[in-house]
Amino acid sequence: MLILLRHLAAIALLPCVVGLVVPWWLFTSATEGDSRWADGGLVVGLVRAGGAALVVAGVLLFAWCVALFARVGRGTLAPWDPTRQLVAIGPYRIVRNPMISGVALTLAGQTLLWGSWRLGVWWVTFVVINHIYFVLVEEPGLCRRFGESYWAYAAQVPRWLPRLRP
Repeated sequence: MLILLRHLAAIALLPCVVGLVVPWWLFTSATEGDSRWADGGLVVGLVRAGGAALVVAGVLLFAWCVALFARVGRGTLAPWDPTRQLVAIGPYRIVRNPMISGVALTLAGQTLLWGSWRLGVWWVTFVVINHIYFVLVEEPGLCRRFGESYWAYAAQVPRWLPRLRP
């Protein structure tokens, strides 16, 4: 039960704020000046459907990663309660940061679904902040925690763009 509460707290504080609270606030706080899709048209419908598909894919990818962190890594996504084991299976075999990729897919999907440039700016901001954080803080920390096994993993698996073969 305690592990479940640790995961729920980390999820509520981090990805829920980034992926739900901030987008909701951006989308609802000011509609004037924010581009929104027109209500009709096949192209708009297809773009919105694509956005919805990205949201679903992002949430599923994120959930898979959280489950792997709990089961394999024996920790959470939170920096204050990190994994105890290096997770290098599942989506982590093709990209080093699939959890962040899942949140980024969700934000990109919301941008397309709602046709909001404000959400698009938030998506880009999220990606840039995470890139800087991972390069300057997260990866050096992983090197200290996992040593040579992380170096070998990082040499084989790209940071953001998935490789074609695991």
